[in-house]
Amino acid sequence: MEDSRDTIISFRNAEIVNGENTVIYGLDMDVRKGDFVYIIGRVGSGKTSIIRTITAENPLYSGEGTVCGYDLRRIKEKEIPYLRRKMGVVFQDFQLLMDRSVEENLSFVLKATGWKSQSRIEERIREVLLAVGMSSKAHKMPHQLSGGEQQRIAIARSLLNSPEVIIADEPTGNLDPDTAEGIMQLLTGINTKRGTAIVMVTHNKAIVEKYHGRVFVCADESCKEQILSGNDTEDTPADQENESDKQTETSPENEQ
Repeated sequence: MEDSRDTIISFRNAEIVNGENTVIYGLDMDVRKGDFVYIIGRVGSGKTSIIRTITAENPLYSGEGTVCGYDLRRIKEKEIPYLRRKMGVVFQDFQLLMDRSVEENLSFVLKATGWKSQSRIEERIREVLLAVGMSSKAHKMPHQLSGGEQQRIAIARSLLNSPEVIIADEPTGNLDPDTAEGIMQLLTGINTKRGTAIVMVTHNKAIVEKYHGRVFVCADESCKEQILSGNDTEDTPADQENESDKQTETSPENEQ
């Protein structure tokens, strides 16, 4: 039997809402340490609403849900920042602070999450940049980086607080195929080498087929785990209602 202590995300008969509307009924989902989970489906099928529920941006009114030890039905507003420190989030559009260097972007996050020691902050930044192959880019401004490099910095940012899970929201959506391939290799490497769980929303059928993981399909107001064969996903560029992608490379041995 699976050890429940390894369960990072759990939903039981959960209703997922978007505003005042229920978009998914009866969600049952478990994500455990080391899992790589895709959430796929058409635009408006509820993929992003699941992600927003996991991060406590959307409330959970019905059913059961726990994330990183927090009960989503009972979580207090003041607890939400602490929940989010236990996860990393990677966005399609990177969401870097454009007026700050790479190092300053990462330092900002660490200080905002309670890090005090400047020497430890600098050490941690070196560790995560090494993990994503960006050690030489610390002093660059985001506009001086390619899209793929910016996404690598965003992944480095997601690693800063050694998260239990990374939520990847269409991370390759704005990247060309070759660059997307590198990002997927980076994410899968983080998953396999660190044991960090990955939950990724994507519309990219080729990625799902090449980089195997568990697959949840959102359709008809439900989201269920499926074994995909052939044409179960649709590679439509429009399917970008905030989804996730991934990549893999090296991960630093000096990170815990």
